[in-house]
Amino acid sequence: MYIRVKGFMVDFWRQRELQSMILPGIVFMFIFCYIPIYGLSIAFKNYTVIDTLDSAPWVGLDNFKIIMSDKYFWDSVINTLGISFLKLGIGFIIPIILSIMIYELSLGRFKKFVQTISYLPHFLSWIVLGGMLITWFSTTGLFNEILLGLGIISQPSNILLDPNKYWFIATLSDIWKEAGWGTILYLAIMAKIDPTYYEAAKIDGANRLRQIWNITIPNMKSIISLNLILTVSGLLGSNLDQTLVLMNSQNREKAEVINSYVYRMGMTQGDFSYATAVGLGVSIVSVILLVTANRITSKLNDNQSVL
Repeated sequence: MYIRVKGFMVDFWRQRELQSMILPGIVFMFIFCYIPIYGLSIAFKNYTVIDTLDSAPWVGLDNFKIIMSDKYFWDSVINTLGISFLKLGIGFIIPIILSIMIYELSLGRFKKFVQTISYLPHFLSWIVLGGMLITWFSTTGLFNEILLGLGIISQPSNILLDPNKYWFIATLSDIWKEAGWGTILYLAIMAKIDPTYYEAAKIDGANRLRQIWNITIPNMKSIISLNLILTVSGLLGSNLDQTLVLMNSQNREKAEVINSYVYRMGMTQGDFSYATAVGLGVSIVSVILLVTANRITSKLNDNQSVL
């Protein structure tokens, strides 16, 4: 043990110029990531705006007991899981397919054009995109005009006011915004694939689809596994910006997710202890999902942990 510590200190001193470069990052993390952890104690207190973290009275697990019997909280859990599983089932596959399609394009300029167009929605805020969706889905919006023109509907309606359609609107709009950006890592991995693999497969008579299945996808396995782990760990963390923009009084029963519920309870109603308790519980479950997903993918990847 002493030898290891001594060796570490020697290496650290040799690289002191390089090691000093990470000090600002460590200080930043300590101030903004570790010190605020003490604030989680209000989940076990009856905290109000006139209290300090130390003066608020302890209530133990009372806030968590209230959570277990809160109908509105469990409604938000159902909505969160419903939207997240739709995003996982549809939104996880589309960036993979899109990245393969872009990679297979042979025209360089057209390939760059497609990449640029697919990236653009990511750089627009949900305020902008939400305003566009609200306009398109309104009674006199583009979506209704297209459906009327095709004869699919006879009377226009505001799509966003229908709670039964919200899950699909939230899923498809999120895919539209993030699918192109999600191809970056996949394209970077595919760019490193040795082209001689494809040449050898072509000589053996493999068509393009067979080359994709036997060469491209296996070389993407590690990054696909990593993205799957991160996606599964975030199942309880639906997009708050999207929800706040698209949610209204008519679709709230299907649009309210855990993040927006915590925001509403904490910032709007001032119940900080309850909101913190919900957030803490969600974080614990997310860590469990992260570890579970990592274990499962490591089994599928011949016991090689991705994280």
